[in-house]
Amino acid sequence: MKNFKFTAVALAVLVILSGCGATNTTKGGLIGGGGGAALGALVGNLIGKGAGHESRGTIIGTAVGAAVGTGAGLLIGKKMDKAKAAAEAVANAQVESVQDNNGLEAVKVTFDNGILFQVGKSNLQAGAQSSLKQFAQNVLNVYTDCDVSINGFASSDGSDATNLTLSQNRADAVKNYLTGTCGVSSSQIKSSTGYGEDPQYLIYDANGKENMAASRRVEVYLYASKAMIDAANAGTLQ
Repeated sequence: MKNFKFTAVALAVLVILSGCGATNTTKGGLIGGGGGAALGALVGNLIGKGAGHESRGTIIGTAVGAAVGTGAGLLIGKKMDKAKAAAEAVANAQVESVQDNNGLEAVKVTFDNGILFQVGKSNLQAGAQSSLKQFAQNVLNVYTDCDVSINGFASSDGSDATNLTLSQNRADAVKNYLTGTCGVSSSQIKSSTGYGEDPQYLIYDANGKENMAASRRVEVYLYASKAMIDAANAGTLQ
């Protein structure tokens, strides 16, 4: 990522959020008490934003800003800790914490296309079906108040048009399998989007060379729904 223009406040926020050993619960409280709409918008707009590109933060939820208070942030962070732990038990899934457009904790789950699909194909392989069934059973069908975005990405080999179509078909294949076979509610999945070989999302190694295998992937984001935020604000979120 390149050519960020950070304010002093932005730098301070990112230092807080990346502190070693901080759990989602702790960070949720920091975010919830840190300035409402201004902080939520700031953090959301910085996620994955590169020069000349739309903010990657727009992938993850709709900002509600000041509606999220300190106590609500703590409750949402605790809930996301649980969802993350459940996702970490899924075979072939790489799991990490990110922030949504409200500055609240979200969960990012990455499935390598080498596991999901054959090269140039969008048909789910048997191993992928097994992993997605586990993901649906243990995560999505348990944490039903998490909204979900599914995003497909491609490497830079092949034409732009082909890769854009392929990444969209792969994102849709994951969505359709989760909703059609695994019993996930279609209303829980808010978007299914292919990003092709957009340079903003390509993955490079330490030498600056693209890791094409890593660039070919599907990412699934779990983030707080409006219902979860409302329950957290009411103090009833479990």
